Amino acid sequence: MSNTAVIVEDSRLARNELKELLKKYPFVEVIGEAENVDQGYELITSTDPDILFLDINMPEKNGFDLLEMLDQVPLVVFTTAYDEYAIKSFEYNAFDYLLKPINEERFSRTIEKIQKTIEERKTSESKEKLSETSQIFIKEGEKCWLVTISEIKLFEVVGNYTRVYVDQEAPLIYKSLNQIEQKLPAKTFFRANRQQIINLNFIEKVVPWFNGKLKVTMDSDLEIEISRRQSIKFREQLGL
Repeated sequence: MSNTAVIVEDSRLARNELKELLKKYPFVEVIGEAENVDQGYELITSTDPDILFLDINMPEKNGFDLLEMLDQVPLVVFTTAYDEYAIKSFEYNAFDYLLKPINEERFSRTIEKIQKTIEERKTSESKEKLSETSQIFIKEGEKCWLVTISEIKLFEVVGNYTRVYVDQEAPLIYKSLNQIEQKLPAKTFFRANRQQIINLNFIEKVVPWFNGKLKVTMDSDLEIEISRRQSIKFREQLGL
């Protein structure tokens, strides 16, 4: 089965170079290309590709702007002619990056990495929901993150925003907790109360609390109170 790919790149020559390189790998099928961010957004949302080859430096809107527009991010391979952008994209935890002009041996290693990762994803959950290996793009001010779902400890309501706790960072995204909950893998994430969703893998301690509630301590010493109603579901889910 082919893995579908989309190319978003403002240079026609660069798009053609990528397509030529990909001809050697029949398990990757290029299903569309776009020359700017807006075209790329329409293409990605309509075709739901497995892989996105994305130029960073494009007129008007750049590659990071496109990722911010997407609810679910495919495997992203940044392509750039600038060393500074390549390094920056790597720091943002991109799946991979390619420096133009693209070296064939380097490209081959990227494709092998893609094939392995996609096969792992396709054996987990359907694409309608995020899996533990899915990635989401978060941009707050000038800082950007490409975050793997399994690395997120906690989602927490802050006004009209939701705070995402990952590693030592806690950026805000403009999405409701209900929207987020619908996409998350239910085996990993649990709605503790109206304000918070927790990652069960980061729980260190569970103790009884007042009025039939429970309190959990996360590995970063965050303490979360589980509502009485949700405490019943929590006990059932974990066999407590």
